[in-house]
Amino acid sequence: MAETTQLVMGGRRMLVPRLLKRLVQVGLSVAVTSAVFFVMIAGNGYLVGRTTLRTGFNAWLVFIQRSDILATMVLTAIVTMLVMYWQRDQERRPGSGRPSM
Repeated sequence: MAETTQLVMGGRRMLVPRLLKRLVQVGLSVAVTSAVFFVMIAGNGYLVGRTTLRTGFNAWLVFIQRSDILATMVLTAIVTMLVMYWQRDQERRPGSGRPSM
């Protein structure tokens, strides 16, 4: 049986397999990154006054649908998540040789 872990979303705690939890975390970080890019791209054109918000949205959509951009966002999310979990495991390991603060 696969190891399960807690996933808290919307105030609810659910027991889910670790892989599913990691996929949800990666998907959430990609969605947040996409939203930040939307604000930057669409907002930039709108605030400068050269374009409408609709034109900015279309520019963002073209940008976000590029496979290299999506791959970079997913890879960054995966690597960040792995480093965070690796670092947490190193801190938990007794006698790791690092002094505690």
